[in-house]
Amino acid sequence: MTERTGIITFMGNGLTLQGSPVSVGDKAPDFTVLGNDLSPKTLADFKGKVLILSAVPSLDTPVCDVETRRFNQEAANLGKDIAVLTISADLPFAQARWCGAAGIDAITTLSDHKDMSFGAAYGLIIKELRLLTRAVLVVNKAGDIVYQELLPEITKEPDYDAAIAAARAAL
Repeated sequence: MTERTGIITFMGNGLTLQGSPVSVGDKAPDFTVLGNDLSPKTLADFKGKVLILSAVPSLDTPVCDVETRRFNQEAANLGKDIAVLTISADLPFAQARWCGAAGIDAITTLSDHKDMSFGAAYGLIIKELRLLTRAVLVVNKAGDIVYQELLPEITKEPDYDAAIAAARAAL
């Protein structure tokens, strides 16, 4: 598996990313993750929609909590042609519990814990932690990556406005 260093930090300490990095203009790689009901979900399950892919380390951390709540709030106003998928290595049971407690109902949370298929396909696995790094990607209806933000410091929030603008522009 490809490894890259010098790209992300956690509280200033360098970490290693694993997987195949993607760029704007690439076709979005397929992946298999788990829904909160343990059903497998792939990129094809969301065909015909513009996707905001929000990769987070864990919903049970402060920044991931804020980010996911913000995208849930924004998703309520994005319309049916844009789907927000929040993907983490949390267990599906933990995601379902967190969503219920947080009142999350406008986005889809997906778990990459089983085989890290999403993280490997997008180059977002933090080797030292076996978690996903913080990143936001937008995929248009044709399956092309049209926006990407890989947060250099994983304790920082993404640029929500830029991601939402990219998703709207991809309609």
